[in-house]
Amino acid sequence: MRLEKALRAWGASDFEAVLKRELSQLATDQLPLQQGLASGNYVADTPISAMISSVVDLQDVIRVKAGIFYQGVIGGCSCTDDPTPASEINEYCEVQLDIDKITAVTAVTLIE
Repeated sequence: MRLEKALRAWGASDFEAVLKRELSQLATDQLPLQQGLASGNYVADTPISAMISSVVDLQDVIRVKAGIFYQGVIGGCSCTDDPTPASEINEYCEVQLDIDKITAVTAVTLIE
């Protein structure tokens, strides 16, 4: 994944806002959301939002820790007598983003 807009905004007062917006526009398969599920069976196809916890300027990368809010789905069989039809539930996980300062290529790690 490449966070080019965030890299361009690095050092500006709106860096965190740009990063959160760019993260919210990513396809959910670019983040380890499936691995971060706490209650659901799979990630719902709904928008995500991010909260930036910390930003550290390292030599080669910008290291960001972020909380990701998203929804998971508990899947049922959708039978008329099934007591657990598919329903979306709120999920949360934390990730570490290492944004390369030259290429904007970003390594993403799920924080357990």
